[in-house]
Amino acid sequence: MAEFTAKDVMKLREQTGAGMMDCKKALVDADGDMDKAADLLRERGIAKAAKRASKIAAEGIVYALVEGKTGVLVEVNCESDFVAKGDKFHALVEEVAKQIAKVKPATVEELLASKMGGKTVDTFVQEQTAVIGEKISVRRFALYESKGFVETYIHMGGTMGVMLDFDGKENADTKELAHNVALHTAFSKPSYKTAAEVSAETLEKEKAIMKQEVINEGKPEAIAEKIVLGKIKKFYEENCLMDQKFVKDDKVTIAQLIAETAKKTPVELKNFCFFVMGQGLEKKSEDLQEEVNKQVEAMKK
Repeated sequence: MAEFTAKDVMKLREQTGAGMMDCKKALVDADGDMDKAADLLRERGIAKAAKRASKIAAEGIVYALVEGKTGVLVEVNCESDFVAKGDKFHALVEEVAKQIAKVKPATVEELLASKMGGKTVDTFVQEQTAVIGEKISVRRFALYESKGFVETYIHMGGTMGVMLDFDGKENADTKELAHNVALHTAFSKPSYKTAAEVSAETLEKEKAIMKQEVINEGKPEAIAEKIVLGKIKKFYEENCLMDQKFVKDDKVTIAQLIAETAKKTPVELKNFCFFVMGQGLEKKSEDLQEEVNKQVEAMKK
């Protein structure tokens, strides 16, 4: 039997869009012949999924799941907004989120390779690609195992999702605080939790940009240095969650808001994350007729 490597499996997967385990089995059956393996994949009914491989999955949803003290935030992409709103796609995303909570993978690759109901998640997603008729891609996820409680917020049916990890007891006061911080995070989209998380490299880069900006405005270099110090303070206020002014009351920062609740019930924000659906992905434009045809076909299934 001809030998093949993991790179060969990945290459076949890229060419066909089929799942990793399907590609591996096809290469075994084809005695390592890439072309024959590709033909076998088509013969085995994975052709529909394979045809979607070159498509751009830039729609989809961000979904949140909380089970006890475990929280999951996941983004799964498809090709059209029509499919993203469908029950089949939502059911798939829910199953993926439950799998993340169950097996606690470290990466998307680990998630796709994990077993779910006798098959890998990768195979499950590929099969659903064939059923739904669009390329489906698990893009990213975050997993929190909290010592306190997890709060999530999903905006506009999945266009954005926020997840927060709090230390402390969950009660009416802390839940209200968590909800307010989640809403604020969705609105303000902070890059860091605190100023301490801003790397020295990032800070120096920001200072250099700010200084040049001030000099370009005609200020002497000596004065520019002082102005930059003030701008850095504003940078923290705009980009660090704890330093941001609360969106519902700009007289208090998020740190002060949390501290006020902590006077009644000890509570501390440990981590936060948020996903904006499709952020950074290229979207493929399609003409109206193609989109209409796609919707009509989907309704027949």
